[in-house]
Amino acid sequence: MSETGYNIGEGPATRVSLSLPEGTAEAIRARVGKREFSAFVTAAVERELRGQVLDEYLADYERRRGPVSETARQRARQIFDEVFAEEGQWPVAG
Repeated sequence: MSETGYNIGEGPATRVSLSLPEGTAEAIRARVGKREFSAFVTAAVERELRGQVLDEYLADYERRRGPVSETARQRARQIFDEVFAEEGQWPVAG
């Protein structure tokens, strides 16, 4: 791992080896084409990472303050999306 603290979605592109079920790979290629395959996978992974960052925050909040309603969870997700979209970045994962 690099010592540079890139935020989710930042930094130079790096090659990684990725194994997917063939049906999943075919579905991605059919949806976006071969040329956009990496961009599609990148966007999906970034959404997952951002979701995990928010889930970790909510879990920490619940440990400190108690349960959060589903309505509050949805509102938190909306607020996180708005705030970080304005700043153009999400925090470093992890």
